[in-house]
Amino acid sequence: MIRKICCIGAGYVGTPTMAVIALKCPNIKITVVDSNRSRIDAWNSSNTNDFPVKEPGLDDIIKVVRNKNLFFSSDTEKHIDESEMIFLAVNTPTKKEGKGKGFAADLTNIDQCAKQIAIVSSSNKIIVEKSTLPVRTAERLKEIINKHKQDDVSFEIISNPEFLAEGTAIRDLFKSDRVLIGSDQTDEGLAAMESLVNIYKNWIPRERIIKTNIWSSELSKLASNAMLAQRISSINSLSALTEKTEAKINELSVAVGKDHRIGDKFLNVSPGFGGSCFKKDILNLVYICRQYGLEEVAEYWYQVVKINDYQRKRIFNIINSSLVELKNKRISILGWSFKKDTNDTRESSSIPISSDLIINGASLKIYDPLADKKQIIQDLTTYLESKNLDLKEIKSLLNQVKINNTLSECLSNSNAIIVLTEWDEFKQIDWQNFKLNIVDAVLPHIFDTRNILDIELLKSLEYKVFQIGNGDSNIK
Repeated sequence: MIRKICCIGAGYVGTPTMAVIALKCPNIKITVVDSNRSRIDAWNSSNTNDFPVKEPGLDDIIKVVRNKNLFFSSDTEKHIDESEMIFLAVNTPTKKEGKGKGFAADLTNIDQCAKQIAIVSSSNKIIVEKSTLPVRTAERLKEIINKHKQDDVSFEIISNPEFLAEGTAIRDLFKSDRVLIGSDQTDEGLAAMESLVNIYKNWIPRERIIKTNIWSSELSKLASNAMLAQRISSINSLSALTEKTEAKINELSVAVGKDHRIGDKFLNVSPGFGGSCFKKDILNLVYICRQYGLEEVAEYWYQVVKINDYQRKRIFNIINSSLVELKNKRISILGWSFKKDTNDTRESSSIPISSDLIINGASLKIYDPLADKKQIIQDLTTYLESKNLDLKEIKSLLNQVKINNTLSECLSNSNAIIVLTEWDEFKQIDWQNFKLNIVDAVLPHIFDTRNILDIELLKSLEYKVFQIGNGDSNIK
């Protein structure tokens, strides 16, 4: 029976997962550790607004379990040594240099964790891979651990990938479609797997707990994300065709989704998928396929990323063409996080689209209910740096950006309004009243890249509107 758990990584995966385990397993003491002391301090704050991850329902759970059986600490070594089970929930970004640059997962954080665990552990441990990892990573971890561990200490490595969707992570943890656990098929490996099964079965029905070998588990996470992203790119690619043929992508999505073999999930048109996982995991999958000489398979999956980039560029080109001249145009950006109900901005389509707008001379006003202002500026800076612009040029471009505290502030006095995140708040805009308050009587062009606005109402109010994949748009 596991009594003490340590989770390395206090981010979007580690904290929600540990919070729910703490709630459902009050007899287990769980400590979440992180090398980022300010992040730990934020989780220990009495003000929930300071919490670094915004996720519906998470605050309420932390209020119940924090300092009872869930703790946050920066004393990593102490809690590694005291624990019986260690979850690895650290970031594994795409490599920026060296072999596999631009495709392979950077396992530096995972490698450092493995070495640290091996060195400081004075008792046997079960290590749980929670981060998204390339298939065969467990083999790599074993090599690192065996090199640095004490002779009388043994380790078992099991894979337990997360399948959480940001914005619904707590709901997903409470009612998971499945919990996947992979292990070595040895007596020791199977026993380690059962230790984790016994934790999850406190609230997950046994039939939803899937047990596999460790390699199947590692690869399943990459495969799941790749296939979800594929659906998004598929519907986005068709949106370009529906615009040309005067069909409607929303109607197409409903018609296709009614086929039970296909289903209606992930068929909502968008400016492209974002978040920390989809692009990273597909690129990793492409790299792995190439490593095994599967060039055709690699190219198939790479097309999913290419379509995503195409959709973003296509949207920018439509905006640019519609406004004729972007220089000195005032544009309202509605939404920065990659999806609603989260403050996560990683790989958000707002970043490249907004960056291209300011590079071409537009001035932006940005509003998002949850995204941190500093993070928005950092996102723009990082993207502009990737375009090989120097610091002076970047600073000049950032002077064209203002981040607003309210939606009404952001909407005022604009030549164009672009909806980039599907926040419910944006659906409630009173466009009739907004029209009456426009001083110069020139209505802004509206670009709805999430298809959440009532296009017929907007057209009746004489707005020029573009919706992705909607043949009825009066902006072509």
